[in-house]
Amino acid sequence: MTGVPPERFGATITSDGVHFALWSETATAAWVSIFDADDAEIDRVALERGPADIFQAVVPGLGEGTRYGFRTDGPYEPSQGDWFDPAKLLADPHAVTIDRPYAYDARLGARRDEAIDTAPLMPKAVVSALPAPVPHRPPSFIPGGLIYEVNVRGFTMLHPEIPQKQRGTIAALCHPAIIAHLRKIGVTAIELMPITAWIDERHLGPLGLSNSWGYNPVGFMALDPRLAPGGLAELRRTVETLHGEGISVLLDVVFNHSGESDAQGPTLSLRGIDNHAYFSTVRDEPGTLANDSGCGNTLNCDHPATRRLILDAMRHFVCHAGIDGFRFDLAPILGRSRDGFEPDAAFFRELRRDPLLNDRILIAEPWDIGPGGYQLGNLREPFLEWNDRYRDDVRRFWRGDPHSIGDLATRLAGSSDIFGGHGRTHSRSVNFITAHDGFTLADLTQYAAKHNEANGEANRDGHNDNFSWNNGIEGASDDPAITAARYSDRKALLATLFASRGTIMLTAGDEFGRSQQGNNNAYAQDNAISWIDWAGRDRALEDFVARLAAIRAAHPEIADPVLLGGADVEWTSFDGRPFEDEDWHDPKTASIVMLLHLPEQPRRIAVAFNRTDEALSVGLPPKPGHHWRRLDEDGGALTLPPRSVAYLIEEASA
Repeated sequence: MTGVPPERFGATITSDGVHFALWSETATAAWVSIFDADDAEIDRVALERGPADIFQAVVPGLGEGTRYGFRTDGPYEPSQGDWFDPAKLLADPHAVTIDRPYAYDARLGARRDEAIDTAPLMPKAVVSALPAPVPHRPPSFIPGGLIYEVNVRGFTMLHPEIPQKQRGTIAALCHPAIIAHLRKIGVTAIELMPITAWIDERHLGPLGLSNSWGYNPVGFMALDPRLAPGGLAELRRTVETLHGEGISVLLDVVFNHSGESDAQGPTLSLRGIDNHAYFSTVRDEPGTLANDSGCGNTLNCDHPATRRLILDAMRHFVCHAGIDGFRFDLAPILGRSRDGFEPDAAFFRELRRDPLLNDRILIAEPWDIGPGGYQLGNLREPFLEWNDRYRDDVRRFWRGDPHSIGDLATRLAGSSDIFGGHGRTHSRSVNFITAHDGFTLADLTQYAAKHNEANGEANRDGHNDNFSWNNGIEGASDDPAITAARYSDRKALLATLFASRGTIMLTAGDEFGRSQQGNNNAYAQDNAISWIDWAGRDRALEDFVARLAAIRAAHPEIADPVLLGGADVEWTSFDGRPFEDEDWHDPKTASIVMLLHLPEQPRRIAVAFNRTDEALSVGLPPKPGHHWRRLDEDGGALTLPPRSVAYLIEEASA
């Protein structure tokens, strides 16, 4: 061994065998344990501490397919933040393949004096030869496009056209039926909810539940075998197929905590390697984990080792799978130091400078529960940001809340109040009405309150403030008047989303009315509650969404992320009268027309919103020799039914 720091950590195949490298500043010793096909430990090789606190060794005679894990030693004083225990087999943070999914077992969190060897309980990392890099190319997605949020497992578990063995996997996204659906509704980027290996939260097993979302990671590079039985090659083929259809692929990544949870949680990897470096603690309390994530621990992204691990994971997926970008769960944690959130924190600086990552699509969920955790609008370019203000204001308008017309207009125009400061001209908003976390769009219109009883927490979990409504009765109904009202509301919500300035996001299944039976926190429902029911989909609603997507694609002035200014848009009544102060401030104002007349366009586009309980006729005065025509309905009348939206275009008369 030369003592030279390796180009990559983890396991690297060499001409002599396999080189293993593990970083730890506080460990006093480290080993790599080698396992045979029967899961028996057949060798334990000491790693030599070298420069920069890197433990490494070359083990001759090993090659691709070798199964292994790390062990460490050092002080064991949990009250001081030290968790070293050679009996704990530790997952390689840089592993790219594991041999089986994680399964929670209380023995994984046993104290050192219990001397429980956790090797039989742990998946093993598998030495893997990495494929040649994917040719680097800029993402095809541009702001203003349609992002489609997908839970890989639940998306295809019930799809009748997909072979049984392929359902619930990344490979299923390549199936012609899925490709046809994505193309039909105009998807320009698909965002995959977490696909790297995760472990169930410890309270789920006794309830007979399991995590189906993946937001409880153990590793940041190894794909979960349940989602990718074909490993990295499966992801790479899927990305290549989607790229061939003009669809970018984004990964939802959880770089804010690990599945090791709080002090009562299991020791699986980072905790046993260097708890002080990888996790934030309460100031002056080294044994008390900070909980800015709400999941028991918080990654310390202010530490160089943590940042390297995160950036290595991102590079891995870009280089070897062709991933176009990332959505960062609880993104403020990435920029939090001891002094609070910093928009120009070290992680963000390093990300912008990285030659492999600096052209990727970056999307932030700009909030967490830590100090100064709500940072909407405060991240810097090139970040796009999930806009919960958009979500709530659109819901409030269609629910019928008073004083909501001005907020609706601001959100439709790109949220300049959030993204227009300091002379900025472009919206960085990701507009969405629903996401994986919360009600589905259908449930938004048929439940006034959450119904999470199936989660086993007495309906205490999940958001309480959903800005939802039930149209007269809670839950499913056969009443024709109620079902018709709900259908109209769903169309109105979707039409509002597609009329919004900047990037929009649609959660899979909302385009055809999927329900989760009122559950607004279905993370633990790996069953029919969260699986998409393709056989029961509302095809008329799906066709309506396809039409909205076609309109948006054909008229880019609707989606353009440039913030709308006074010269670009006019807000009017249905008869064309410009809105005045009394219209904006009247709590009962429930209808408005957004009239786009951009200087560079030869035509005008109008979108009319009627939240009233009456039919309203659009009487916009056309230019001489022109007339208004409906875009969302062939031959559609210029009279809008109650609670509906219409798209119109001004055309020259014959």
